[in-house]
Amino acid sequence: MKVSNSGTVTLEDLLRTRAAQHQSRGLLLYPPGNTSTPTSVSYAKLYASASKNAQAIRALASFGENKPVLLHVHDHFDTILWFWSIRLARGLPVLSTPFSNVDEYRKMHIQGFSSLLESPICITRAAFMPRFDAAKHSLKLHTIEALEQEDGPESDLYRHGNHTDAASSNGHSQESLQDVDGRESLAMLMLTSGSTGNAKAVCITHEMVLSSVAGKADARHLPADRPFLNWIGLDPVGALIEIHMHALWAGVDEIHVSAADIVSSPTVFLDLLSRHRVSRSFAPNFFLASLVSAVGTSTKTGEGSGGGGDEDANGTPRRWDLSNLAWLVSGGEANDMETCVKVSSLLEGFGAPRGVLSPGFGMTETCAGCIYSHDCPGYDLARGYGVASLGRCIKGMEMRVTVLENSTQQRRSAQPGETGDLELRGTMVFRAYYRNATATAEAFTPDGWFRTGDRAVLDTKGYPCLSGRSKEVVNINGVKTPISDIQLLLERAVEGKGVARLVVFPSRAAHTEQVTVAYLPLHVAPAAHPRARQRNTTYAGSDAAEIECLLVKECLLATSSRPLVFALSADSLPLLPTTTLGKISRAKMRSLFEEGAFAADVARYRSAVESSRLHQRQRNGASSKVERKHQPGVRPAISEAEASLLQDFIRARDGDPEFDIDVDMPVWELGFTSMTLIRLKHAIDKRLGISLPLVTLMKNPTARSLAAALSDMLLLNKLNQNGHDTPPNGATPQVPSQTHYNPVVTFRSTGSRTPLWLVHPGVGEVLVFAGLVQHLTDDDRPVYAFRAPGFKPGEQHFESVSQAVDTYVAALRRRQPRGPYALAGYSYGAMLALEMAKRLQDDKREEVRFLGSFNLPPHIKTRMRHLNWNLCLLNLAYFVGLISDERAARIEELGYDDEANPEHRSQALAIILGAADKARLEELGIGEAELARWADVAYGLQHMAVDYEPSGQVDSIDVFHAVLLRAVAATREAWLRDHLSRWQEFCKTGGVRFREVGGAHYTMIGPDYVAGFAMVLKQALRDRGV
Repeated sequence: MKVSNSGTVTLEDLLRTRAAQHQSRGLLLYPPGNTSTPTSVSYAKLYASASKNAQAIRALASFGENKPVLLHVHDHFDTILWFWSIRLARGLPVLSTPFSNVDEYRKMHIQGFSSLLESPICITRAAFMPRFDAAKHSLKLHTIEALEQEDGPESDLYRHGNHTDAASSNGHSQESLQDVDGRESLAMLMLTSGSTGNAKAVCITHEMVLSSVAGKADARHLPADRPFLNWIGLDPVGALIEIHMHALWAGVDEIHVSAADIVSSPTVFLDLLSRHRVSRSFAPNFFLASLVSAVGTSTKTGEGSGGGGDEDANGTPRRWDLSNLAWLVSGGEANDMETCVKVSSLLEGFGAPRGVLSPGFGMTETCAGCIYSHDCPGYDLARGYGVASLGRCIKGMEMRVTVLENSTQQRRSAQPGETGDLELRGTMVFRAYYRNATATAEAFTPDGWFRTGDRAVLDTKGYPCLSGRSKEVVNINGVKTPISDIQLLLERAVEGKGVARLVVFPSRAAHTEQVTVAYLPLHVAPAAHPRARQRNTTYAGSDAAEIECLLVKECLLATSSRPLVFALSADSLPLLPTTTLGKISRAKMRSLFEEGAFAADVARYRSAVESSRLHQRQRNGASSKVERKHQPGVRPAISEAEASLLQDFIRARDGDPEFDIDVDMPVWELGFTSMTLIRLKHAIDKRLGISLPLVTLMKNPTARSLAAALSDMLLLNKLNQNGHDTPPNGATPQVPSQTHYNPVVTFRSTGSRTPLWLVHPGVGEVLVFAGLVQHLTDDDRPVYAFRAPGFKPGEQHFESVSQAVDTYVAALRRRQPRGPYALAGYSYGAMLALEMAKRLQDDKREEVRFLGSFNLPPHIKTRMRHLNWNLCLLNLAYFVGLISDERAARIEELGYDDEANPEHRSQALAIILGAADKARLEELGIGEAELARWADVAYGLQHMAVDYEPSGQVDSIDVFHAVLLRAVAATREAWLRDHLSRWQEFCKTGGVRFREVGGAHYTMIGPDYVAGFAMVLKQALRDRGV
């Protein structure tokens, strides 16, 4: 049946219209614990019952029209019925949020909204009355039971579901209660989270809600006459507007079921979707992951489209029919792509259409969802996203992402790939917080956009990807890391390790913040938890030690800091500040933790972990003694030098002395970044009184290999200092030649897949690849990189491109004699990688199956001719973080030219050193001479390509394109169209694939974008069969 919403001015109009138009449409309500026999309530019956209740509400002595009436109930029907009862009484409904289990917080929460709402009427069930005891408040409490009694015995019928239509038999004229307000008047107040007394109330008008549901209806066309399903509480705006109001707008049935019944048995969700032929529902990411796990665990039949599934009570395989499911919205938290892919495959296997899963974004302040994805997971997989993007705004909503320009302190629109603040405006965006002018002013920009508080990145199609809350970060020594990023990494790290759930939040440490991780072991998870059947009844200290090791290792990788980890006990479960959506508030966890609520858990956990580690050390010590006793002459496990280096490694990572590390573990596997390497270099320099070249550290990434290299270096230094040509014993010293140059840096030497060879950018060094290699640890392949000569004394610069290619190909063949080969070059390195690929291809030693260009076009000589020594120095300084992008641009505008004049170069060097970040210079351990030598390397590389002309063809190439170089093209589209697309001239037909990545040319594999880049790279390697 086609529905009409013309003439709808208020929410009451909407309910009246549906009550009159659809006598059979309404609510299907499953009682808690019963997912078999629902009760039905038509919209006509709902309207009639709410009208009767409205009379009782208006009769209350303290009732005032358009004044707040707080509703504190837990039942779906209670919420819907009494919401409309308050509206029809011309009151202002305020849906209460769940109370905290911590007495102090609950009292503060009650006091807070009592003051904010100015001593309102509060309607609740008699069973909840004790929850208000002992709190200092001025609420006018009234129970539903008493209001129903006053209204007569007939109202009990509505509560129990045996309803009769009382629309015309309630004894009261409804005309006196008809709405006379317009669309702009307040319809309700919705509380934000704030169980410690600081909740805000969002003013929501009729216009906002009606615009919101009209926009949702326009965003995706749904099958006619198919119901919506809701299983979360109605106190969050998402359920009330996303499901209830949208269902009313569409004129369809709505089904409500208890969250406990769905979460404890996720396949019930599929049962209900199938049974009722549901078209629209909602499910947050955590539940979708549980759903996939539950179906996978209970699968009894084979794979195939719709072939697998759960079994009913009789052991018969279920065949869910999800062909009517057109829109499954997911929000409230980030949607990771692994879950999106699995749940989409699951739903499509049972008949749902492609793109049925729709990650979305919305807030209480925007009347729930206002941005929805329309092609998940396909769109995101094609771009290598780790977390789903959010698609387009609904009709009536606009969005933008802005960043603060440091030089002007003014805000500007973010470029594609640039992280900024997400801001919204539109007809469904709120205008004010109730009685809170300060918070309202802070929530909007001077030009009227709502500051969501979320950080986001827009891709080239203008779709946003959230990157955390602007305030939900951990700040460690001034470095801010989004908590959501850390949470995702840690959840993956302990998957399958007996952890039911974990929550990450910041807490105070001695001089900064620390990452704090509280996890719930499966053995103490509630029986209703979907994975409770997987409990490990033999959980012990060794399990805790293993879990902590995994969490610490992953957190070190993400934040360069050690987290505080502890397991939650069963006694602490009632304290967890869990919302209706199942989310645990990080802010409230921090408050509880810092007030000592979990002190006993922390103490027990530390005792268990330390006892386990002591036992392990004792066992290892005994084993080592036995080994040496029975194998005389065997080399000790580690030498003194190796032991000292292990301590250096641990301190460089702010790690635990008992961290799981051995002498043959490369630093890359310990989560070392370029900055960590610099800290390690300085620690070794200080301890040994030397200047360790970074390249030596990179070429010797284990304690064992580095100890051997340092032994040679220390011997050479001693000889030089003493003026000896030979050591005192007369033996010939075995020292490394200062002129020996090995171009290969080994990032990872093991793996079962085709090795990946990375070619340095125009600055000649390979430190830039360190972060990328970290994100390739799960790719199971060796990773090598080529560095240019000239960094060490005695190393001769390349004189031509062909010499460099000869050198690199020869070194590659020594390590990997036969193909298939996988090569990739960053910027300038892509040119060298192309020439290497052609050389390997010509020799027919098996194919080059993968060739990657990281944001470089094939024609580069114009750019190379532009780069004199001074500009190479300038680019180098920006590239390694000595100066900002803005400062580099201002210096370049000076237009100085070196003309191969040493005096001009000295002036340029002085300018750069004067503008450089002094702390960064010290971190890098470079001064004027080292920086000049590095610039010499960079300039030598650029100069030998001033006449370079690409030629020939390769079988295939993958072009990874980021935001353009400022000096090369005006827009990203022009960069792709006019420059990068010309790779097609040097590749066989159809062999070029363009892959969009985040960030700009110099930041595409930097900390902010490397995770996404790595995902795209791994997919590209898979696509090419390597």
